[in-house]
Amino acid sequence: MTNNPLMYHKQGWIEVICGCMFSGKTEELIRRVRTALIAKQKVQLFNSKIDTRYGIDSIISHNQNKVAATCVKNSAEILPLIQKDTQVVAIDEVNFFDKGIVEVCDKLANMGKRVIVAGLDTDYRAEPFEVTAALLAKAEYVTKNLAVCTKCGNPASFTQRTSKDTKRIVVGTTDSYQARCRRCYKKPKVKPLSK
Repeated sequence: MTNNPLMYHKQGWIEVICGCMFSGKTEELIRRVRTALIAKQKVQLFNSKIDTRYGIDSIISHNQNKVAATCVKNSAEILPLIQKDTQVVAIDEVNFFDKGIVEVCDKLANMGKRVIVAGLDTDYRAEPFEVTAALLAKAEYVTKNLAVCTKCGNPASFTQRTSKDTKRIVVGTTDSYQARCRRCYKKPKVKPLSK
């Protein structure tokens, strides 16, 4: 038996699940959330209102696994919605959020919450998403998922945009994106990104 007062102190942390499109990030986030729910933990889930691919008020994976979530416009809307007894906060598509999401996740972890975020680590030009990169640096746990290259079948860590759109964020699925390996990925020749 120890007299260490920190031993029973409620500890929060940040977990980041990242990777390219179609690497199972949302699937892994849902799996972790369901495990927390089985353990009878109070969970709150959030998604960006930008993500309308499969509907609103839910986090839905590409293979249609689904959990209810609150859709928010920006990071500032999250903290006021957190209930006192919430133990786990999950945020999908973290790369869609403004830079304030990093501070929100930090505050939640400092409040003793387990924070699970999932999102792209790089955009279609293979450039890091700043919020994901910042969260990777602050996280206690990091999981990088790989997909399967649609061209050759090798492990894929790049997101190839197949449409001609040059905006950094274009919401889409297989109609606009493919997972590619390093060899098959072709960096687009575009001018500086438009928002």
